[in-house]
Amino acid sequence: MIICGKKLSICCSVISVWAILMLTLMGVLMYSHSLAFAEDLNLKSLHREDFLVAAYNRYESAAHNCWIAVCIYIITLGLSVHQYYLNRKLQYGL
Repeated sequence: MIICGKKLSICCSVISVWAILMLTLMGVLMYSHSLAFAEDLNLKSLHREDFLVAAYNRYESAAHNCWIAVCIYIITLGLSVHQYYLNRKLQYGL
């Protein structure tokens, strides 16, 4: 069943590949507690021990969210590539 055209499926495939690469890298950096994302954690000033525990928990939560988004983009990539091949098959009669 064809849902979208050939150009839209190519566009969605390219965006999905870019998002998979970017979010995977962000997830790895978040999981390794990169200081580049420290401002995005939205932490209030707490005692040192409480701050570190809260920061580590938020880093890991953000990393898991990135990896969930990667899984969704992998599904989107699969659907887009499938639509491209269906359109190609219809166009060229393969």
